[in-house]
Amino acid sequence: MSPDGSTFLFRTAPRGLDRKRLRLFQDTLTTLLTKGRTFTCLLTTDAELRRLNATFLGNDYPTDVLSFPSVEGEESIGELAISAPRAKAQAAAFGHPLETEIEILMLHGVLHLLGHDHETDKGAMRRIESRWRQKLGLPAGLIERARR
Repeated sequence: MSPDGSTFLFRTAPRGLDRKRLRLFQDTLTTLLTKGRTFTCLLTTDAELRRLNATFLGNDYPTDVLSFPSVEGEESIGELAISAPRAKAQAAAFGHPLETEIEILMLHGVLHLLGHDHETDKGAMRRIESRWRQKLGLPAGLIERARR
């Protein structure tokens, strides 16, 4: 657990993964983006993402990131689950380190935890994500990559 109360769980972590960097990025998001509200991030397998996606969203397929917002009034904004194998494949496809891809997925997921929805908001989340990626020094995000 980080000093701010957020937690990063590494259920599946490829050898050599810079866990400290990812925890620091989570701390940065908690400080700058969520204004101190904590969240939990789970790095896990495709099978786990598929199970979570089917159980909670009715979609029987794995995905790269899932967001589970907390109930109104809770201190935490919710939980994220990220597929380590998908993040690794996407990092290779886009030519950047695995940690960078996980950071992109974390940012995207946290924006969902904060109530943004790129499927219904006429581009608002895309614009917000783009501004935060620039501030955080991240390459193209999920929404932009999906539009190509």
